[in-house]
Amino acid sequence: MSAAQLLNPKAESRRRGEALKVNISAGEGLQQVLASNLGPRGTLKMLVDGAGAIKLTKDGNVLLREMQIQNPTAVMIARAATAQDDITGDGTTSCVLLIGELLKQADRYISEGLHPRVITDGYELAKNEALQFLDKFKLEKEVDRELLLSVARTALATKLNATLAEQLTPDIVDAVLAIYNPPEKPDLHMVEIMTMQHRTAADTQLIRGLALDHGARHPDMPKRVENAYILTLNVSLEYEKSEINSGFYYSSADQREKLVASERRFVDEKLRKIVELKKEVCGNDPKKGFVIINQKGIDPLSLDVLVKNGIYALRRAKRRNMERLQLICGGTAMNSVDDLSKDVLGWAGTVYEHQLGEEKYTFIEDVKDPKSVTLLIKGPNQHTITQIKDAVRDGLRSVYNMIVDKSVVPGGGAFQIACAAHLNSEGFRKQVKGKAKYGVSAFADALLIIPKTLAANSGHDIQDSLALLQDEYAEGNVVGLDLTEGEPMDPIQRGVFDSFRVLRNCIASSTGIASNLLLCDEMLKARQMGRQPEPGGES
Repeated sequence: MSAAQLLNPKAESRRRGEALKVNISAGEGLQQVLASNLGPRGTLKMLVDGAGAIKLTKDGNVLLREMQIQNPTAVMIARAATAQDDITGDGTTSCVLLIGELLKQADRYISEGLHPRVITDGYELAKNEALQFLDKFKLEKEVDRELLLSVARTALATKLNATLAEQLTPDIVDAVLAIYNPPEKPDLHMVEIMTMQHRTAADTQLIRGLALDHGARHPDMPKRVENAYILTLNVSLEYEKSEINSGFYYSSADQREKLVASERRFVDEKLRKIVELKKEVCGNDPKKGFVIINQKGIDPLSLDVLVKNGIYALRRAKRRNMERLQLICGGTAMNSVDDLSKDVLGWAGTVYEHQLGEEKYTFIEDVKDPKSVTLLIKGPNQHTITQIKDAVRDGLRSVYNMIVDKSVVPGGGAFQIACAAHLNSEGFRKQVKGKAKYGVSAFADALLIIPKTLAANSGHDIQDSLALLQDEYAEGNVVGLDLTEGEPMDPIQRGVFDSFRVLRNCIASSTGIASNLLLCDEMLKARQMGRQPEPGGES
């Protein structure tokens, strides 16, 4: 400390106050940007990048990842909120609002002379009590389709318009249930999300099978195959150049033909074994089909042979699709044609090709017991498709959370109203000694930012709505906010549910970040962090 600061201790206090003010104003600023997005009746934001590309979204995660944020405190809050999305799949906007409000409520007490450390001690006590209260407040439920529909609907309604959210909800729930194999957790990687710029968003559909983004490469191949046996191959059916430099040397046309024929014989032998398998399983029955999906290439001569034998063949399929194909159709992926038998084949009721402009798509549907499914997202333009894709990911995660947690929390601000009332109750306040009770009061007031913002975004009077909810809860009812009427409603009866792990994570991370920012008394310019000085160099 300098001599001037020793003589003038107020300078140190002023510097600390300025750093605190910067942190609090950054938290409030980010809160104001995202507050209007919260809930089903929130508004959209337009993101414009340097190249002029435009994105309309109300997804807090997308906004925070793609906004240009300069203030270091705001960057820290944004990173904490996006980490919340990575872990739980939702709750980004709520996290930012809660951090901003915790800082704002703390500012009220700090401006009256209370030390930030006292506030953060109260926040820690309130956070622990809130998490314990959440454990008691949650509703433990078994996995049930109707309940999952309510959970998915609540998540989607905050990202998309109500009509589209209602249409997508059954598809998302059915997609997760199709891959769910209790007691194991569902693997969301088994839900393939595919996009197609075509028709309208309402045409988005669940395919209980696989959609491949390419078609057959021979004009005479059938466009539709029923009762198809499916052979999954990773075998090259084309003439391949050797890995070392080599060439054909011949002195006459006859020699050249013999050399070409001898090279071709290897591929023809592979084709012969495939055709024999096709004849064995299909015979002369025109109602049975045979489909090859190959990870490697098939040359034109081989395609001709396959067409003549009535075989539908796709080449250069993506590796991830090959893995899913076995989960959907059954069968085994073969790396050689030497051990082909009926046991290695999968089966699908329908395989058909769909052409859209110059693009071709192949659909494999009507399978017996799919362990992987495809959500085909359609939309008239890229902006709509991106918006739906982001919302679908959140919807899938919300259903996953319910299945894993086996519990839900009444939504519409019900938990925040109940928890704030609990923290302010005489029973808990008697347990908190000394000045820490001011931190607990600030935390309880900060929780109410969620129902307040929901009321504001729906066009209702904030104080009236809050008073109605608190009065109703005081009478012993679990109540959330009806966004249409601005009146209290029963979230359990209406099917409005929040995810348990999203709320738990939101409370824990928001309190941690807000406390750290309140205890930060100075902002210093650092060197490039993560790079150590070289030995013998400048320190």
